[in-house]
Amino acid sequence: MQKNRRRRALILFVLLTLAAGSAVFAQGPNPASPRTSAATQIGDHWIRIDYSAPILRNRQGIFGSGDAYGQKLLAGAPIWRAGADSSTRIETEVALEIGGKVVPPGEYSFLIDLKEGAWTAVVSSQPYIGRVTSREEVGQGIAEGKAWGGYGYKPEHDVARAEMTVRTVDGSIDNLTYWFMNVSDQGGTLAIAWDNQEGFLSFKVAE
Repeated sequence: MQKNRRRRALILFVLLTLAAGSAVFAQGPNPASPRTSAATQIGDHWIRIDYSAPILRNRQGIFGSGDAYGQKLLAGAPIWRAGADSSTRIETEVALEIGGKVVPPGEYSFLIDLKEGAWTAVVSSQPYIGRVTSREEVGQGIAEGKAWGGYGYKPEHDVARAEMTVRTVDGSIDNLTYWFMNVSDQGGTLAIAWDNQEGFLSFKVAE
């Protein structure tokens, strides 16, 4: 009974949060956070990350600092979707080693546990809510055990967790951006940057 009450409270909170940002469900030909991707190839195998890229739009210090670090981005969720709108997705055609764990070939959600100066990347196999047109669809999906970005996230679905290297840069990066760097047959680095923060996640090709 108590578990059901907590779930109903979570769904209500999510719906109220989404109501405050209802433009997500009423986007025209130019979405506020365009869906885009970054990809690399190792041998015959591709690795791709697909995400919605939010724009700063004159906002400053979007990550915040101290106890408030990351709170704007979380917006009540327990973990950052590392993008906008629906879940950020990572797909790999080759088994990867991330944080000492093997991530089999497949498609997963990619999230980041935000702490100031200490980000943790999370690769999750939790079922996710894809493209939606209403808040009700999000609430229904969460009630079914799915996640929409960080909302409804359940850590028991984590496939891998790994510490990231984080640094503060001068100036600001307007669009949240992912890219791959230092890629070889042995592995590489997935990078993400937005505003004045950059994060780097190392990965290896699993043996």
